[in-house]
Amino acid sequence: MFINSIRTNLILISTVAILCFGASILYVTLEKHETLYRDSVQQNLAALSENMASDLVRHLAIDPQDIDPIELTTLLLRLEKYHNVEYAKVFAKNWEEITPYYSPKFMKNNSLEDAFDTNTLKYLDVGIHIYKGKLIAKRPVGEAKLTLGYLIIVTEYQKPIIQSRQSLLLGLLPYFSLVMLVTFLGLLWAHHRFLTPLSHLSSFAKRVQKTKDYSTKVPAVGVYEVAELRSNINKMMKTIHAEVNKNTRYTQQLIEQQKTMERLANFDSLTGLPNRQFFMENVRIALARSKRYSSNIALMFFDLDGFKEVNDAYGHEVGDFLLIEVSERLKHCFRDEDIIARLGGDEFLILVNDEPDDLQLITIAERVIEQFKRPIMVKSWEVQIGVSIGIAHASDSNFNLSNFISNADIAMYHSKASGKGTYTMFASHMMEDAKRRLIIANSLAPALQNDEFTLYYHAKVNADEEIVGYEILLRWISKEHGFISPAEFIPIAEQTGKMSAVTQWVLKRMCIEMPTLLEVNDPPVSVAVNLSVYDLKDSNLINYIKDLFDEYRIDPKLIEFEITESAYLENFEKANAFFEQIKELGSSLALDDFGTGYSSLGYLTQLPINTLKIDKQFVDNLGLSERDTLVIQTIINMAHSLKLDICAEGVETREQFDALVGYGCHQLQGYLFAKPVPLSDLTQRKS
Repeated sequence: MFINSIRTNLILISTVAILCFGASILYVTLEKHETLYRDSVQQNLAALSENMASDLVRHLAIDPQDIDPIELTTLLLRLEKYHNVEYAKVFAKNWEEITPYYSPKFMKNNSLEDAFDTNTLKYLDVGIHIYKGKLIAKRPVGEAKLTLGYLIIVTEYQKPIIQSRQSLLLGLLPYFSLVMLVTFLGLLWAHHRFLTPLSHLSSFAKRVQKTKDYSTKVPAVGVYEVAELRSNINKMMKTIHAEVNKNTRYTQQLIEQQKTMERLANFDSLTGLPNRQFFMENVRIALARSKRYSSNIALMFFDLDGFKEVNDAYGHEVGDFLLIEVSERLKHCFRDEDIIARLGGDEFLILVNDEPDDLQLITIAERVIEQFKRPIMVKSWEVQIGVSIGIAHASDSNFNLSNFISNADIAMYHSKASGKGTYTMFASHMMEDAKRRLIIANSLAPALQNDEFTLYYHAKVNADEEIVGYEILLRWISKEHGFISPAEFIPIAEQTGKMSAVTQWVLKRMCIEMPTLLEVNDPPVSVAVNLSVYDLKDSNLINYIKDLFDEYRIDPKLIEFEITESAYLENFEKANAFFEQIKELGSSLALDDFGTGYSSLGYLTQLPINTLKIDKQFVDNLGLSERDTLVIQTIINMAHSLKLDICAEGVETREQFDALVGYGCHQLQGYLFAKPVPLSDLTQRKS
């Protein structure tokens, strides 16, 4: 505990810091001393060698045969008083040795062979040198231009420096130790003075932790920040004491809130019905019990028909109130032992217990459908919706939870495909339909790569029955599965996220075939291509279109993009942005299936479109239904007022043609004029 204390760590850190600092000062001092000593020795040797060389001039200025060796030796013996000089030599100017001198110390510890040879000394520059740990002075005797000879003095270098350093270190060490000791004792005193109050605070915290008594106060200890900390701790203790009392009052409320939280975790916050998690756990338990006792249970999968349109038309607030009313109506259709849950969105699941037979399930399903035939009043709005129901037995799924839910889901989708507002009992053959959907989904990508798709062109004519344009339709003849209807593969492509790839294939094929199409039509005609709701969400589509037009040199004015009204309403903001980009590109826009949406008139004046296409369902009843006839007349008159072109789809009789032309329809399309055909048929007709 002591080792891990702040005081111990601070003392250790401070001690190491002081020692490092002192050692650094001592090291710098020794280095500085060595530098000064080295400079002093070199200067002294330079002066000595200079003086000795001057004294040798008069001895070497005479004839070499008259030089007295004894006088030279006597002169060199003056070096004995210099303890670091090891030996000296006097050379003639031709580097013939005249007189050597060896100090007693050198002779004692070395032999003559240890001295530097003449060749080594000869090639040294004049001056002071450090060579192999020796300090060597080389001086010419006489003037530089009239050299009489040379003087070499060799002194010991490393050992004197080491001795000098040791001497200085021994002299400084007592003072250094004393300073370190005084500093360390000062640190101990300072740490004790300022850290002891922290120890008191730690003891106080442990006491409070043990006694849980938050009314106590810290005794008056410490100065500076510690005193401020003591004051803050006392304030904190006062706050904690008040909070503890407050929390005691809230304990009961928390217990009650826990029950509420459990309900929120297991029940839908909007409708109050069990949520997915709670429902799945109950189904899992019910399946295990049914399997154990060889009984059976049933599952009903509900989906509201038209709920999305209600949300789009009236807003999500109305949609929420609608879901609440739906949940209330469902409660009246089932028994207490049945479990009704909201799966999410507008999907509901009902677990029907007690081995219901098919007749009972059909009766319940019909009762539910009948319930929703009556309109629902939501905030003064009369809302009409229906339900599609899928029914599955646990035994058909081998009591497997995932398969049980999946079977009910498949049956529900069969109800939607059958026209909505109905129920479907799951049967094994429906799995084949699901498998086919999976096969088609998996075959889409290879089909695009292998060009199994073909573009068909459906002619559009004017009032004189002259072809003024074509609408591109997509056909798929699979090498493995034969003809696959667009009504089958387009929804699958949208649901599996492959619609963008299909659209890109159509656009590229259209650009490839465009030159041939223009050759067989004079004057040039426009080509309309359909875009889905998923294409409007693809932010890269407009760039792809621009690149295609540039690559194949397509005139954008000849291309018209058709968007269904429902697709537009589902993505209002993105669709508007896309429309603006298309208009900037130079292409035109058509709103397809006009009149089948819920807010057409409200948005029509905001759309940058060129053409309205009247849906086939109105044309079929032209002349048969006064209401539909009036709708067509209204749409055409409104389009004329907005200066929009009108194209009627599904014209199949001469009576429909005459009526539409009479109302002022600009373009017509239908089997009365031509059926959709591939490009090859158009070229054959031209030839």
